[in-house]
Amino acid sequence: MTAPLELPLTDVLGGKTAKAFEALKVKTVGDLMLHLPRRYVSGTELSDLNHLTEGEEVTVLARVRQATVLPMRSGRGAGKFRLQAVITDGRGELNLTFFGAKHLVDYWHLQLHVGARGIFAGKVGAFQGQPQLTHPDFVIVDADGNVIGGAQRNLDLGKVAGASGWIGLYPATAKLRTWTIANCVSLALERLEGMADPLPAWLRQEADLIGQPAAYRAIHRPENEEDIRAARHRIQFDEAFGLQLAMARRRALAAADGAVPRPRVSGGLLDAFDARLPFELTKGQQEISAQLFADLAAPHPMQRLLQGEVGSGKTVVALRAMLTVIDNGGQAALLAPTEVLAVQHHRTITAMLGDLAGGDLFSSGEVGTGVTLITGSMPAARRREASLAAASGGAGIVIGTHALLTSGTQFADLGLVVVDEQHRFGVEQRAALAAKAQQRPHTLVMTATPIPRTVAMTVFGDLETSTLTEVPAGRADVSTVVVDYTSHPSWLRRTWQRVIEEVAEGRQAYVVCPRISVESTSGSEEDDAGAAVEDVYAQLTAGPMADLRVEMLHGRLPADQKDDIMSRYVAGQVDVLIATTVIEVGVDVPNASAMVICDADRFGISQLHQLRGRIGRGAHPGICLLLTGTPPDSPAAERLAAVARTRDGFALARVDLEQRREGDVLGAEQSGIRSSLRHIRVLEDEDLITYTRDLATTCLSKDPELTDPGLAGIVDAVEQRAAGDWLERT
Repeated sequence: MTAPLELPLTDVLGGKTAKAFEALKVKTVGDLMLHLPRRYVSGTELSDLNHLTEGEEVTVLARVRQATVLPMRSGRGAGKFRLQAVITDGRGELNLTFFGAKHLVDYWHLQLHVGARGIFAGKVGAFQGQPQLTHPDFVIVDADGNVIGGAQRNLDLGKVAGASGWIGLYPATAKLRTWTIANCVSLALERLEGMADPLPAWLRQEADLIGQPAAYRAIHRPENEEDIRAARHRIQFDEAFGLQLAMARRRALAAADGAVPRPRVSGGLLDAFDARLPFELTKGQQEISAQLFADLAAPHPMQRLLQGEVGSGKTVVALRAMLTVIDNGGQAALLAPTEVLAVQHHRTITAMLGDLAGGDLFSSGEVGTGVTLITGSMPAARRREASLAAASGGAGIVIGTHALLTSGTQFADLGLVVVDEQHRFGVEQRAALAAKAQQRPHTLVMTATPIPRTVAMTVFGDLETSTLTEVPAGRADVSTVVVDYTSHPSWLRRTWQRVIEEVAEGRQAYVVCPRISVESTSGSEEDDAGAAVEDVYAQLTAGPMADLRVEMLHGRLPADQKDDIMSRYVAGQVDVLIATTVIEVGVDVPNASAMVICDADRFGISQLHQLRGRIGRGAHPGICLLLTGTPPDSPAAERLAAVARTRDGFALARVDLEQRREGDVLGAEQSGIRSSLRHIRVLEDEDLITYTRDLATTCLSKDPELTDPGLAGIVDAVEQRAAGDWLERT
C-alpha cells in the first residue's frame, strides 16, 4: 500500500489538476504538503498595497472600496461595459478593471460590492500612473475564510482558511491560483488521517517537535501564530535532519567498506619528491598532509574534502597523497572540470616532479612515475597511447576531464581519486570514476571556493573537511579597484594604460570577459551577457594595445590552439591574455600581475575571487580592476564593493550566501543531494543544521542498520530525490 505522502496527485486531485501542479514541481501529496504559503493574513488584516511592482504577478487580500459600471461608447468596445473597482488595505489602493458584456459585468459587480473582502490575483499594470490589475482572478471570502463567490460562475467553493480565519497565500501560477491550491491542500490533508510519524517518539521528545501530520495541518490551516511557528520548525527540522541522516548513512557505509591501505613508505617516491622541493611546506600543508597519510593508511576508504584559499597550495598537498599511493603500487586519477585546467594540472605536476616524472630507473637509483593526460579532444592515437598507460599501470598519475569517466579509460590499480573544483561535478560522477577501481579507492575532493561550515555539513556532509588558510611565503599582495566607467568615462582609458605600464615593467596581464562573441547563444559556455572576448580583442589590438603581444582564449578554440596559447603565455611570450572564465581556476603564471574584469557585475562574488586569484602568485604586487557600469546603489555594486574590501574568501562566501541561495552559489550539479534547500538556509539555520547532524549521528549509533522503518524511509526519500534531480540534469 502506498504511503500517504507518496501518493501521486493524480490519485487525489485528478489528472487535469495534477498536471497544472507540475509547473510548481509538485507531483505527490508529500510535495503538496511542502508547498507552503508565502505569507498569512488573519481576521481583518489585509495585504500591503503600497509595495507593488509593475509587471509583477501578485496575490493580494483586500476590501472593495468602490465599484462602478460604465458603458463603453467608442472604438472596439462600443456596446460593451467596463467595471471599474478600487480595493484597499486601509492604507494604499489598487484599481481593478473588467471589460465585457452587460450580464458579465453585472455579475462581477454583484460579487464586488463595497465592503466585500476578497483575494485578487493578476499581473500589475499601470493606467494614468496608478497601479492596476486588468481582469484579475478573484474569490470573495467571508470572515471564516470560506469562499462565497468569485470571478467564475462555476467556481468550486471551498475553504481557504483555518477555523479562526487565517488565510495562507501560496506561490501560484496563472493557471493555478492560491485559492485552488488551498482547496487541493484540503483534499490532500484528508489522506493523512491515521498516518504514522516517521520519527521515533524519543527523537520527537528530544527535539521538542509536534507530530508530522499535525505540522502539515497547522502550516496549511493555522489557528494562530503559534501553530505556524511550531509547524514551520517541524518542517525545517525534517529537511535538515533528513539531509544529515542521509549524509551520516553515507559516511557509515564508506567507513564499513574495505579499501587497500596505502601507508607512507620510507625511501620511496614521496621522499624523493620532498627532497627536491625548492620551498618549505607551510604548517597547514604539513598538518593536512599528515591527515591524508593517516586516512590513506586506514583499511577503509578516505572520504575527504580539501578546501583552501586561492593560492594556498592545495595541489602540492594532493600530489604528496598521490605519491604515497604510488609508493604502495597503486595509481591516482585527477579529475578536472575543463580541458584548460586538466592541461594546466598536467603541466604543473610534471614540472613539480621534474626528473621523477618518468617511470624508468634513473642513474640515482630512484624510481619515477608516468604522468599522462586524457581529454576528449585528444587525437585518437595520443588518446590510445594515454589510455594504454593508464590501463597497464605505466602511468601512476592519470589526469583528465570527463574523458576519465568513459568506458575507454581503465586502470591497473586505482587507489586514489582526486576531484578538483568539486562544485563543477556531482556525486554520481565521482562515483563513476571510483567504480573503475578493483576495490573502493580513497577519495580526495578539492575546491578553491571557500565553503562556510554549514554548507560543508549540508552539501559535503559525507566527507571529512580539511581547510588550508595559509598562503605560501613569497606571494604578493593584490589590490582591487572598482572602475565605474559610466560615472567616470576617463577611467576606462586609464585602465588600459595601467595594463600597458605593467607590461612595460616586464609583467603580464589578463583581461576577462563574460562571453565569447556578440553572436553567442544562451546556454553556451560563459555566454549569457556582457562584454565579448572577440570584440574586446579587436578593440584593444587595434587601439591601445596595438604594440603588445595579445592573444585571445576561450572554450570554443581547438584544443591544440588553446594549449599553444597557454603554453606561450606561461613562457612569457604573450603580454596580455584576453579570455573567458576558462582561466578561472588552476592557471598558475607567477609573472601575471594585472587583471581587468570587464562587466564585473555579471559575475558572482566567488567567481570574482577565483579570477583575482590568478594574479599575485609571484613576488610582484597585483592589481585587479573591476569594470562596471552598474548603478552604485545596486546589489551588483554591493558585490563588487565586497570583493574590493577583502581577499578573505570565507568572508566573501558568507556575503555571497547572504545575497543568493546556496544552490546558486555552489552550482546546480552539486552534491547528489539538492543544494538549493527549500525550507532552511545554511546561514540563518546554522544552529539547526549543527544540532540535526549530532542527532543523526546518535540515531545511527543506536540503529546502525536503520531497522526503524521511519528512519530508513527518510534516507530512501532523500536519496531517491537526489537520484531524480541528477536524472533531470543528464
